[in-house]
Amino acid sequence: MKGKRLLQAIGIVAIINLLSRFLGIFREIVVGYQFGTSYEADSVALAYTLPNFFYVVVGGAITTAFISVYTKIEGPLGQREYLERVFAWMTMALIVFSAGLMFFSEQIIGILFSGLSEENFRLTADLFRIMAPATFFLMISMWLTGILNVNDRFSWAATATLLLNGSFLGIAVVFFPWLGAYAHAWGAVVSAVLMCVFLVILIRRGKFFHFGFRFNRSPETWRTMKLAIPILLGGATLQLYFLIHRMFGSYLDEGYIAALNYMSKIVQLPQSVLMMAVTTVVYPLLSRKVAAAEKDGISDLYLKGLRLMGMTILPVAVFVVFYAEDIVQAIFQYGNFSGQSTAMSAPLLKILVIGMFFHAANLYVTRFFYAYEHSIYPVVVSLLSVLGINVGINFLLIDTMGAAGLAWGTSIASICNFGLLLIGSKYVLKLQKKSEVKWGADVLKLVTLLLAFGALLYGWNRLFQMDGPYISLITGAIIAGVLLVFLMKVLRFREIDDMMNYVKKKVVRSR
Repeated sequence: MKGKRLLQAIGIVAIINLLSRFLGIFREIVVGYQFGTSYEADSVALAYTLPNFFYVVVGGAITTAFISVYTKIEGPLGQREYLERVFAWMTMALIVFSAGLMFFSEQIIGILFSGLSEENFRLTADLFRIMAPATFFLMISMWLTGILNVNDRFSWAATATLLLNGSFLGIAVVFFPWLGAYAHAWGAVVSAVLMCVFLVILIRRGKFFHFGFRFNRSPETWRTMKLAIPILLGGATLQLYFLIHRMFGSYLDEGYIAALNYMSKIVQLPQSVLMMAVTTVVYPLLSRKVAAAEKDGISDLYLKGLRLMGMTILPVAVFVVFYAEDIVQAIFQYGNFSGQSTAMSAPLLKILVIGMFFHAANLYVTRFFYAYEHSIYPVVVSLLSVLGINVGINFLLIDTMGAAGLAWGTSIASICNFGLLLIGSKYVLKLQKKSEVKWGADVLKLVTLLLAFGALLYGWNRLFQMDGPYISLITGAIIAGVLLVFLMKVLRFREIDDMMNYVKKKVVRSR
């Protein structure tokens, strides 16, 4: 694909993915409107946990491994036979697996979420039994998007995800008056089927695969499975946080699973957008520098990326801490999402947003390990943070702090993960800062910026109380923007001068 066409494809895919993310957030808003922070909202979140986990983590790992192996097979005949083998074995395994999820739905829910009340357990098991077949269609669809991607049909693959989220949302809204919580269960299944059918039609029309079966074994199929395992472990971090939230949350009062879910999705949105930018812009540039052994260029990119993320995400996190209640009211407080639901959710948002920069930075730094093909260290560090530090803090704090203890577990674990990755970047990747880069001074200046920004924002909040969340957020955002630019200018951040010069050039050119 030519450079111009590639940039156009990246832009289109980024826009479609962003729309899809917003539809996903809007579906959470709809759940909040319909159920607030009730046990029904908990059940909807719990029932979709496993289908979504297998779709994102397992399906994503198999698809990534498939692309890696497929692109190395020479000749159309070898590629066709490989497609037939993967399709045959995946289809058979997923039919058996999805049937097992259906037939053993009560046992699975009982083991994973053992603290649920009888009423909550019964509804969750019923919803999960309906949603379980979606696992088959979701994972097959993920693999089908891989076929489209290796044939440079990136926008087609992204549109399928948009269809999934859009149809899921539409079914949940339209059929809610008759089906209640079950509208979300059927929405999960029907939307997964629609996405799968849509992808099959596109692939057949493009003549990329004729959907034949071939059950014989081959070295390529085995290599795909071996490649998928480390990818699966490395990509499971975020979904494991969600799963652990819900496992521990089953022992809390009703509504806290939903509250944690809503707030996690708010924090996850900028992280997802950043990951899109890293994947489409930074990673190809990084890979080229690694291939050319540009050690200084790699270190420079590494430090610049962390610095820019710190200056963009951390001030946003400070703003969210001071305006958490207004944010929750403006986004969620409609219908059955009451003032009590906001009172449950806003404190969790304040804690979770502390980890927002570190989650994003962990994804960013991990890409440098992948570019150097050192995948074991970040995988081990991530699993240690999620399953060790996070789970340990959850056990320590859940009795005294409840849902807030789970939120602190997530944020503290992400900070520890970041620290361990920084150590690895120095001693495993051997990334060293340039002698003229004053890393300590930059960190001190950033901390000073955040403290001053937080103090001034706190003073503004104390002196001027606005009526209504919308007015409060709009005025707060304007004041925060002015304060941030002023402080960056006073503290002599070079990025603010670069931005102002860029704006001036644009204004001059427009004239």
